Amino acid sequence: MSEILVLVDHVDGAVRKPTLELLTLARRLGEPSAVVLGAGDAAADIAAKLGEYGAAKVYAADAAEFADYLVVPKVDGLEQIAKAASPAAVLITSSAEGKEIAARLALRIGSGIITDAVDVKPGDNGPVATQSVFAASFTVDSTVSHGTPVITVKANATSPQPAQAAGTVENVAITFCDAAKGTKVVSRTRRQSSGRPELTEAAIVVSGGRGVGSAESFSVIEELADALGAAVGASRAAVDANWYPHSNQVGQTGKTVSPHLYIAGGISGAIQHRAGMQTSKTIVAVNKDPEAPILELVDFGVIGDLFDVVPQLTAEIKTRKS
Repeated sequence: MSEILVLVDHVDGAVRKPTLELLTLARRLGEPSAVVLGAGDAAADIAAKLGEYGAAKVYAADAAEFADYLVVPKVDGLEQIAKAASPAAVLITSSAEGKEIAARLALRIGSGIITDAVDVKPGDNGPVATQSVFAASFTVDSTVSHGTPVITVKANATSPQPAQAAGTVENVAITFCDAAKGTKVVSRTRRQSSGRPELTEAAIVVSGGRGVGSAESFSVIEELADALGAAVGASRAAVDANWYPHSNQVGQTGKTVSPHLYIAGGISGAIQHRAGMQTSKTIVAVNKDPEAPILELVDFGVIGDLFDVVPQLTAEIKTRKS
């Protein structure tokens, strides 16, 4: 069975959910092997978790360079492991860092790259990646025609499914190139936690737009999100008005999300916003304008004032959970 490399996204000794999704997808294509770079003392615990989700082998490399310098050391590590393993494909999380690593890797090993896939499945000529393109107006299936396919996959492309495998750890020593130390990390500031899921990884996202009206009124969006265990998003109009932080912006100039459920409150649905959320599995919109563009793409639309509809929805959810 062909080996499929999965680059592990981990933080503070824990494997992030998109990596478990990648392992689930990799099992469709061949035998998953995970690549863990810079995990330190947490490597054994991480390897055990990866084994639970189908990693037959875990390539582990540890060095200070992975934490002290940006991106290039990870590219060095993944490149050397990929050249030694000769996998049938390399899967990477479609984050900003993940896509940069993927692009650099593809260039180094002379391979084609596909980014922002929303699904990956086996094909006659290698993995077939499904993408949503042109602001999510079209869906296309693509294959890499040259070299080892390097594919970045969006979070929530699939539900992670456990499948116990050996998870055998193979320690690897990495030789770093001169460019690896070109950009040094001089300080880190921990992001203040809201207690909510990470926006790009959340299974449910509740977003507010211009119709929310003010920063104070965003509490109606937050209360629904908290009742659902969801992340909070915002449209560009809401962010530009300083009602919500830019880090929560969903759209072409913000973050792209693909949750199982996306609820839009008071968002008209400009193409810029639609480009960032249109691949959501189920879309619900609450808008008092029956002509709002977002209602053209929703699975369920509610015509009404969000300040009437959303609190009732929040109360009903709380009642059913109690």
